[in-house]
Amino acid sequence: MSKKEVRNTLFVQGTILAAAGIITKIIGFVYRIPMANILGNQGNGIYSVSFGIYNIALTLSSYSLPLAVSKLVSARLARREYRNSYRIMTRALIFALIVGSVACAAIYFGADTLEELYNRQGLAKPLRILAPTTLVVAILGVFRGFFQGNGNMIPTAISQIIEQIINAVVSIIAAWQFTRVYVDSELVHAYGAAGGTLGTLTGAAAALLFFLFVLAVNMPVLKKKNRVDRHNVQPDALIYRAIILTVIPVILSQTIYQIGYTIDDFLFGNIMADKGVSDQVVSSIQGVFNTQYNQLINLPVAVATSMAASTIPSIVQSHIVGNASEVNYKTDIIVKFNMAIAVPSAVGLAVLGRPIIELLFPRLSEYHELASSLLLAGSSAVVFYALSTITTAILQGSSMMRIPVIHSAVSLVIHVILVYILLKYTDLGVYGLLIGNVTFPIIVSLLNCRSISKIMRYRWKLRKTFFLPVFASVIMGAASVLCYNLLYFLIHINALSLIASIAVAVIVYGMVLLRSGCFTKDELLDLPMGGRIARFAKL
Repeated sequence: MSKKEVRNTLFVQGTILAAAGIITKIIGFVYRIPMANILGNQGNGIYSVSFGIYNIALTLSSYSLPLAVSKLVSARLARREYRNSYRIMTRALIFALIVGSVACAAIYFGADTLEELYNRQGLAKPLRILAPTTLVVAILGVFRGFFQGNGNMIPTAISQIIEQIINAVVSIIAAWQFTRVYVDSELVHAYGAAGGTLGTLTGAAAALLFFLFVLAVNMPVLKKKNRVDRHNVQPDALIYRAIILTVIPVILSQTIYQIGYTIDDFLFGNIMADKGVSDQVVSSIQGVFNTQYNQLINLPVAVATSMAASTIPSIVQSHIVGNASEVNYKTDIIVKFNMAIAVPSAVGLAVLGRPIIELLFPRLSEYHELASSLLLAGSSAVVFYALSTITTAILQGSSMMRIPVIHSAVSLVIHVILVYILLKYTDLGVYGLLIGNVTFPIIVSLLNCRSISKIMRYRWKLRKTFFLPVFASVIMGAASVLCYNLLYFLIHINALSLIASIAVAVIVYGMVLLRSGCFTKDELLDLPMGGRIARFAKL
C-alpha cells in the first residue's frame, strides 16, 4: 500500500469516527445542559457517581469488545480468512451474553450495597436502571468491533449518533418527569438521576436494533466471502482463547482508566464525610467536578478516542505484514493530528472557562466560581488524556497489549495514593481530585511514549507534534481573551462575546499553525477541504 493510500484510508475512516464522536459529544453537551440544570448540583452528583460505577461494569463487560473484536477480525482479514473473521463475531456474541448478564445482575442486585458503600443516599435508583444497559452495550460492542475490523466505520458512526439522539430526548423528558412526579420526596434528586439514566438504556437499545438491520443487509456478502474462503476453520476453543487473551489486556487497561474515577468518588465521599462535610455539599461538589469540569474536558478527548478506535485495525494490518515504516508513519500522523486538536482545546477551556460555564449552566450559579477555577487549573488534562489514549491504541495495535496495562496500573497506584493523601491530610478538597486527574494521564503518556520510542524505534518529532501547536495555542489564547473582554465591555452580552471570541480563536490558531509548517501540503490534501486550506495557507 502506498503512503497516499495509507493516508487516505487512515484519515477517511478516522475522520468518520472522529466526526461521529464530535457529533455525539456535542449532542451530549446539548442534552446534559438542560438535564444538569433540571437535576441541580446534588442530583448531578448522584448521577455522576452512578455512571462511574456503571462504567466500571461496562468496561469489564463491554468496552473491551469493540477493540478486541476489531483487532482479531482485522488480523484474520489481513490473511483473507473470511470464515474465521465471521466466527470471531459469532463466538464473541456468546461471550458478550455471558459477561453482560453477569454485570447486569451484579449491578441490579448489588445496588443497595453500593449505595451504602459510596455513602450516597438514593444511588441505588439510577443503578438499577443502568444495570440492563450493560448487557445491551456488550452485544452492541461486538457488532461495532466486527465492522470496524472490516475497515468500515460508518455503521459504528451512525449507531453512535442514533444512540445519542435517543439518549438525549429520553433523558431530558424522563429527568423532568421524575423530578416533577417525586417533587415532594426527600429522594427527588435520586429519582431525577434515575430518569436521566433511562435515556442511556433506550439509546443503546436503539443502536442495537440498527446494527441488527445492518447485519441483515450485509449477510449475503458475508456468506459469499465465506463460501470462497479455503482456509482452515479455527476450532471454537482456539477462537474463545484468542478472544479472552485479547479482551483481558484491553479490559485491564480500560478498567484502570475507569476505576480511577469511581475510586475518586469513593474516597472523596467518605473522607469528606469523616471531615464533617454534609452529604448535600459533597454531592454538589461531585456534581460540579464530574459534570461541569469533566464533561468539558472530555469533549476534545472524544476525537482521540475515535481516532484510537479507527487506528487499531489499520496498525494491526501493517504490523501483521511486517511493515514497520508504515506503522511509524501512521503513528506520526495520528499523534500530530490529535495534538493539533487537544492543545488549543486545553488553552481555550483555561482562558474562557468562566464565560463557558456561565453560558452552559445558568441554574448552577452557586458553584460557577469553583467550576471555572477547576477548568483554569486542570485543562491540561485534555492534552495528556488525548495523548495517553492514542498511544495506548498504537501499542495495542502493534501487539504490545500488556505494556499499556502495566503503565496504567503504575499510574493508578500513584494516583490513588496521591489523591488519598491530598484529601486526608490537606484542605485542598476537590482540588486534590483535580491534581490526581491531571497526574494520572501524564504518567501514562510518558511511559507509553517511552515504550513506543524504545520498542518501535520511533523518533518523536517534538517540534511539529508538540511545540508548534503549543506556540499557536498561546497566541490563540491571548487573542480570544482580548476579543472577549473587549466585546463584553462594549455590549455586556456573554453569549455573543463568547461566540465571537471562539471564532477569532479558531481563525488565529489555524493561521498561525498552518504558517508555522506544522502540516505539510501532502498531509493537508488528505484532510477534508484540505485543498482549500492548503491554498489559503499558500503551501
